[in-house]
Amino acid sequence: MKNYILFVCLFGWLVSLVSCQSVSKQYYTYSGQLHTPFHIKYEYNEPLDEEIKAELDRFYQLFNVFDSTSVLSQINRNELDVVEDSTLLTALHTALTLSSYTNGAYDITSAPLINLWGFGFSKKDSVTPAHIDSIQQFVGYQKLHLKGNRIQKEDARMSLNCSSLADGTVCDMIADMFDKHGIQNYMVEFGGEIVSKGINPRGEYWRLGITRPTDDASGLNQELQATIHLKGSRRGMATSGNYRNFYLKEGKKYAHTIDPRAGTPVQRDVLSATVIAPTAQLADACATACMVIGSDSAAVLKQQLPEIEYFLICSDDSMEYKYVESDGFKDYLIQLKE
Repeated sequence: MKNYILFVCLFGWLVSLVSCQSVSKQYYTYSGQLHTPFHIKYEYNEPLDEEIKAELDRFYQLFNVFDSTSVLSQINRNELDVVEDSTLLTALHTALTLSSYTNGAYDITSAPLINLWGFGFSKKDSVTPAHIDSIQQFVGYQKLHLKGNRIQKEDARMSLNCSSLADGTVCDMIADMFDKHGIQNYMVEFGGEIVSKGINPRGEYWRLGITRPTDDASGLNQELQATIHLKGSRRGMATSGNYRNFYLKEGKKYAHTIDPRAGTPVQRDVLSATVIAPTAQLADACATACMVIGSDSAAVLKQQLPEIEYFLICSDDSMEYKYVESDGFKDYLIQLKE
């Protein structure tokens, strides 16, 4: 009888094992619209809709400054000074490190300055030097300190806004979840920031496009300037640019960009900055930084962060585009439109 029971148990286990192995993997798609459209594709043996939604909910609970209950909102109101979630803590570390490397050109404490000038600089006619000086008293990454998982603000009026790396961060959050499931092939795109790994359903490396900067206020023009692939290993890519928010001055295009160090809009030649990095979070933050520091300083940033590669679309005196790229970016480039 014991042998019979053992046989039945072993037979059941083998049937279960064969059944599990026979479940074929396929590519699933999960898309939607939150504050921006997102598209997720991955190869697995079952859909992971609930797990993806849980990560999106966690992301908003951490970073959404328009939600009074979010962790970041509580920090801004000085109701919370300890960060329990490692995702937010990592984002703050990334932000402060990049602020240091760029001498404050990248600064998540600069949201009050952006609000001062208004969306698209709609309030520029009412901004005075006195306004800027009054706000800069509580703007500056040097006034923000991380002691372990504790946040210290030198001025209680300081507020943090991580939108410059948030979309890249949520890409990494979902990619981390995929990695825990052992998923080898996926692409996560959120608001244009991307992390990919492995191959697409056609068995090729994931192909990504870099949009050409155009005078198109509608945003309907999606003409590609370049096509790249991120090869097989997990990599993040982000593009930052004032694609439809630049202006002409003396026959040359300039991007609308606020430099936190001056508190004012600055004229930079970079119209679009694409950065490839080990994480989408770092790529997102660096792409934003490149818009402020300009093409001449991008190489200096790479000296600080040799793991990144960049591709900048810049204006020149002939009203055409010029390209400035790091040496390693050509390894990812498939096609470049002249």
